Amino acid sequence: MALPTYDEVIAKWDPVLGLEVHVELNTKSKMFCSCATEFGAAPNTQTCPVCLALPGALPVVNEKAIESTILIGLALNCKIAPYSRFARKNYFYPDMPKNFQISQYDEPICFDGYVDVEIETDEGLKQFRIEVERVHMEEDTGKSLHVGGATGRIHGADYSLLDYNRAGIPLVEIVTKIVPGTGKYAPEVAKAYVAELRDILRGLKVSDVKMEQGSLRCDANVSLKPIGSDVLGTRSETKNVNSLRSVERAIRGEMIRHAELLNEGKKVKQETRHFQEDTGLTRSGRSKEQAEDYRYFPDPDLVPVTPATIWIEELRATLPERPSLRRKRIKEEWNVPDKEMAAMINADVLDIVEATVLLGADPTKARTWWLGEISRIANDQNIAITDLAITPKDVAELVALVASGELTDKLARQVVEGVIAGEGTPSEVVAQRGIKVVNDDGALMAAIEKVCAEQAETAEKVRGGHLPAAGALIGAVMKETKGQADAARVRKLLLGHLGQAN
Repeated sequence: MALPTYDEVIAKWDPVLGLEVHVELNTKSKMFCSCATEFGAAPNTQTCPVCLALPGALPVVNEKAIESTILIGLALNCKIAPYSRFARKNYFYPDMPKNFQISQYDEPICFDGYVDVEIETDEGLKQFRIEVERVHMEEDTGKSLHVGGATGRIHGADYSLLDYNRAGIPLVEIVTKIVPGTGKYAPEVAKAYVAELRDILRGLKVSDVKMEQGSLRCDANVSLKPIGSDVLGTRSETKNVNSLRSVERAIRGEMIRHAELLNEGKKVKQETRHFQEDTGLTRSGRSKEQAEDYRYFPDPDLVPVTPATIWIEELRATLPERPSLRRKRIKEEWNVPDKEMAAMINADVLDIVEATVLLGADPTKARTWWLGEISRIANDQNIAITDLAITPKDVAELVALVASGELTDKLARQVVEGVIAGEGTPSEVVAQRGIKVVNDDGALMAAIEKVCAEQAETAEKVRGGHLPAAGALIGAVMKETKGQADAARVRKLLLGHLGQAN
């Protein structure tokens, strides 16, 4: 039997979502010890007896991590518990040296919140409220590297290596309540929710939220129930999805997979699954444990967390502007068309465009450069735009040089390439490369006369009134001046020279 189409799925089945987002905090030390948390360090160089679980080593909670978690809870409209505690979540896996994970179970620090997201629907913009069940603290596990085989997974590998640098990194888990009522927009709603969380967390400065590095990752739970039924279906959980696009693809793919099984009268197995970027499909991982399987019990080595009310209110007063309100304000202040606003959000350049504008650049010019030439270079190099060696200060300076007439847009593109190549600031690149606009009419006329003499036949066509032929002459003049002339000025002088002045 052929796979059902997505339209066939939503015609018969109603999706129900549940999203668990894990966030690595950007504290300087780990959750329960003083080891460093720098990403990319040599394997097993950021470890100690505590995070390696050596006998007799005792954990001490990281106060900054608690502060960051409270900030997250407040930003997600949560209630902050006056009393919460850590528990031991028991299970064996090689990259978890204790054979248990310190987490929170029945008494999380934040609970009962919500996040509102907007997506474009057939009826226009529509808002969906995602209710947050809990925000709790825990520690991350280590990292397994499976060597050999074709997939990088343990199946088929020759051997495995373990890196415990990540073991004990402060981790916050944000768990939604069941999310019904999204219908055919379930994949888009999930993507929008994770994107909104990312923006909120970035604004709080509690995490770098780099999904490609694993500091923000999503576990997506999906089930289907017949339309009109109140009986929930069996869910599957797709683990550690690490991009916004993949969140949407994973949920869409799981909806189709579930529908195929149900249409054939088969049962959906409750299990964890792994998303495969190349195919857009998921593959089976392991059966999904219930809470009782983890044998939770209070951690005897850690005291309860009891944040003072006055501290909570002090933190509430520091919350930044909500991302949704900020986007609305920027759109109105800059008079940005809907499509361009969506493009900035999708390209994840809103922050750097705003930073460029705050340095004095025209909003339209700033977003044109970031969305245009700079994005093109980032795509060509297959890296994030924020990882390019060009800053909002550089772009603001570039916009000013073009506005003053010192550079044309074409020359400015050369300057952008130079800045990204590490040749210095825009002004330094201009000086080192000898880039300047040829605005001396005498020099331009000399180039025009030379080109017209070399392409006399084309020049005669322009004299005869065939203006489209002027393009070839203008291009030749630009080449003659090494691209350093203003094309509009060249056109005006050329047409005047050939008796076709406006």
